[in-house]
Amino acid sequence: MNRVKTLLALNSGSSSLKFGVYRVSAQGIETLLSGEAEALGSNDGRFSATGVAEEPLKDASVAGVLKRLEQVLEKAQLPALDAVGHRVVHGGPTLSRPCRIDNAVLGRLKQAAVFAPLHTPAALEVIDTARRHFPDMPHVACFDTGFHADMPEVAQVLPLPRELHGEGIRRYGFHGLSCESIVRQLGDDLPQRLVIVHLGNGASVTAVRGGQSIDTSMGLTPSGGIIMGTRSGDIDPGVLVYLLREKHLDAAALEKLIDHQSGLLGISGLASDMRKLHEAAGQNPDAKLAIEMFCQAARKQIAAMVAVLEGLDLLVFTGGIGEHDAEVRERICAGLKWLGLEGKVRTLPSLEDEQIAQHAWALIT
Repeated sequence: MNRVKTLLALNSGSSSLKFGVYRVSAQGIETLLSGEAEALGSNDGRFSATGVAEEPLKDASVAGVLKRLEQVLEKAQLPALDAVGHRVVHGGPTLSRPCRIDNAVLGRLKQAAVFAPLHTPAALEVIDTARRHFPDMPHVACFDTGFHADMPEVAQVLPLPRELHGEGIRRYGFHGLSCESIVRQLGDDLPQRLVIVHLGNGASVTAVRGGQSIDTSMGLTPSGGIIMGTRSGDIDPGVLVYLLREKHLDAAALEKLIDHQSGLLGISGLASDMRKLHEAAGQNPDAKLAIEMFCQAARKQIAAMVAVLEGLDLLVFTGGIGEHDAEVRERICAGLKWLGLEGKVRTLPSLEDEQIAQHAWALIT
């Protein structure tokens, strides 16, 4: 069997779609093409790819993106695709390992959408459209929860009545594909006690011992953990009860508040984008406070993960903010000098799409 395969990785967001084409073999992985479509479903859709400058999308639907991508692939004269890999944030209690997508798997994914309503509907749309667009090849689901699936009970079990755990109410953890890519990049330099700090519009902190996740900041859903762009992160559950009882919010209004109106946006009243907050912080005290709260939330969670690991050998920053915002990294680390961080901090890219391609290759070969 030819073990060299060409894989398309699709990584969907709520209004964006990242993609990459990779040549994968037992010897490694090579990027043949990468790109992104943004502002999907709007009149401002944009498309960019290797060798293609950013351009407006006439059809900013998922089908329009895949059609434009196929044109780019044909022009680049790349090898024919062997499979398509998809990032899925949450597979619920029954799906965590990479698997081929069939109608039965799709049904389970639709049932699991209640755990990640911010992400799963968009992923399902991409999967449905891609299966129609590329019908003659296997499609593989790769789950953000997979890396954390074997966390010990002390990390997985939530402090709720035990029967709820049996119904799937537990800590799942997310950004698993990102964490796996960090572990893979470290290779032979992987330390015994590693903390991965993924900071972007979504943010999480994970404790890794010997390459295995043993605790992480996100919980049942990607809304928990540290402060994020528009998500609150962890919050006193009494606040939610108060909002239900006194403000008469229903589930939809509460979800909108927690996932879309909180975090950096809610604190600053200005923006969820850290770059805009930096620009405004000199004149806007709320923008300054949002940055300070974000850094403190990350710092507290890092310290918690160090406690779980009983020490620290390496701290890795990744994600859009983690990779590119030196000021935020410095602020976070400034409050952790007591850990003796000198020589223990690195910045590495989050290679989720490569990880998707690796998983898909392993499954089809």
